[in-house]
Amino acid sequence: MHLLIPFASSTAAQCRQALETLQLPYLEKLLRRLAPAQTDSGPATSMTPPHERVLAQMLGLAAPDGCIAWAAHQVALAGRDPGTAAWAWITPVHWDVGADYISMADPGALDLQEEQSRELLSAMQRFFEEDGITLEYTAPHRWLAHGEVFRGLASASLDRVAGHEISPWMPTAAALRRLQNEMQMLLYTNPLNDTRTARGLATVNSFWVSGTGALPHAKPSGPQDVTVADTLRAAALRDDWSQWARSWAALDQNECRVLLESAAAGKPVQLTLCGERNALRFASAQDSALNQLRRRFTRTTLQSLQDQL
Repeated sequence: MHLLIPFASSTAAQCRQALETLQLPYLEKLLRRLAPAQTDSGPATSMTPPHERVLAQMLGLAAPDGCIAWAAHQVALAGRDPGTAAWAWITPVHWDVGADYISMADPGALDLQEEQSRELLSAMQRFFEEDGITLEYTAPHRWLAHGEVFRGLASASLDRVAGHEISPWMPTAAALRRLQNEMQMLLYTNPLNDTRTARGLATVNSFWVSGTGALPHAKPSGPQDVTVADTLRAAALRDDWSQWARSWAALDQNECRVLLESAAAGKPVQLTLCGERNALRFASAQDSALNQLRRRFTRTTLQSLQDQL
């Protein structure tokens, strides 16, 4: 059993404040029982966040930064043959344009419904096709696309960009930048956005490209016996660290408690904590009795690991 926790920590000052009073008893007991096993390190400026790097490694999809073929992998998991085509995810988004910056809200907060999303895709599709990109609907907040422009293209994960200034993460392909500009003009006059504005909802005024590339092999697999606890993501992307702390407490009482019970029963378990830069993996170990005793009496907390994440 392997528990993977994205957004376990952040370098944000408000996150550090939230951690000061956060009590995670089951996590603390787990960290006393398990031994450090592996560290996946990278800068906070990488296009691929640590939790995605770890998952990609498990799936045999490891690739250079920003080039993990998540979209092609999704196609294969759905029982289709992605072939050798280069795929991508296209996400309808809202850009907040300031005098000297552009930031992007979490696309999930747009609350797009299927009918609205299909209407937007229909309006945008012709322009993508003119650039050799085929679009297809999969879900309100994420469409599939394939085209040669995505081959070898590094793209930043939404988990990196959402809630931040986007200029460091913009795609380098000139065709995509031009297409983004065209879609901004097209969407500005789209009647759907007039309706959203009247309802007090954010408009859809651009799109984001992620998960780009072709599969490195024909038979992707799913991670074996891995639980990805994604409940911290939404609050972290909103910089809502009070809610993040509450979500951590709930995660501790549920997933961490279950993992601890498995470890106490003698089952091999793993725990991976992922921050903005690094991922730390802990695992059951056939260790000497002395080392096990040392760990039991050495207090390791999330607070003490924060600078390592």
